Amino acid sequence: MSEAHKPEAPWHSQGRGLVVGVDGSDQSMCALVWAAQEAERRHCPLHVVTAYTVPVFAASSMDAGYATVDDSVIREGAQAVLDQSISKIAGHHNIEIVPRVESGDAAGVLLELSEEAELMVVGSRGRGGFVGRLLGSVSAALPAHSKCPTVVVPLYCAPRLDEAGVSAPKPKGEPCPRAEEIEKVVVVGVDGSEQARMASLIAAEQAQSRGLPVRVVCSLPPFTGSLAWMPTPVDRDALHAEIMVQLNAGKAWLQSHFPQLDISVELLDGPPVEVLIEASRTAELVVLGTRGRGGFAGMLLGSTSQGVLHHAKGPVLVVPDREDPRLTDRANFGPMVA
Repeated sequence: MSEAHKPEAPWHSQGRGLVVGVDGSDQSMCALVWAAQEAERRHCPLHVVTAYTVPVFAASSMDAGYATVDDSVIREGAQAVLDQSISKIAGHHNIEIVPRVESGDAAGVLLELSEEAELMVVGSRGRGGFVGRLLGSVSAALPAHSKCPTVVVPLYCAPRLDEAGVSAPKPKGEPCPRAEEIEKVVVVGVDGSEQARMASLIAAEQAQSRGLPVRVVCSLPPFTGSLAWMPTPVDRDALHAEIMVQLNAGKAWLQSHFPQLDISVELLDGPPVEVLIEASRTAELVVLGTRGRGGFAGMLLGSTSQGVLHHAKGPVLVVPDREDPRLTDRANFGPMVA
């Protein structure tokens, strides 16, 4: 058995790397191919993980309590899923592949591993087990509580990932742009919050490491009946001008930390989630924070968060809350949202 495939080594002994969750579904295979390409780009190990839980059955008598089944068969099935997944990428990438079969709740396993990972990668849906659970009843658990950034890779973008010897599963329905049609840009959604500024920093790092420009996007939702209580009409042109002043100040701040990076800002009209989904169709990567003011980042833990992650057309990177000394000098560059 090769060193790259040695199982069950202690997580902390293997150092930092990428973690991808697999469950045998097309969605997780798509995430696996993306993760393998990213691990090769970063020159770091790829930990391929699947998880299983052992059913617990109540006995017919209260005195008998509860009984569990032998987990050997279930574990063997999980191992088979893992081996089959790894066989799809083995030999096609110059990376160290570390397979892992874990016992426990899917989201809990990933959250624990995120404490030592550089990046977590999952598919947007799965079989209802490991990956599927992530956008089910615990949909907010990973992006909201992960200790490292998380990338959700939709099956829709599989045609982007085609390469010699490895083909990701193809989605049904609307055709996806192929790799040559993808706009070489990293898009970050902002709303004036501290979390969005953190996302901007990570987006800039991602863009710089890829040799790509970064586009900072803010969306102004259409006015609805919810604003009917306002005593005076809203001057939309004045509001646009005010937001642009703040966006340009934010650009100047970001440029000070990434002087060689090509940075642009854009203010768009439309619901933030719809704008973000459209951007994800052709962008190399879309980056968001975990919380915010009700715009891009704020929605990730709100009622529209599932719409973003379920319907995005390309990889979405969610940045967790964290302290960063670069955030402290933002006010030196101009107006901020109060």
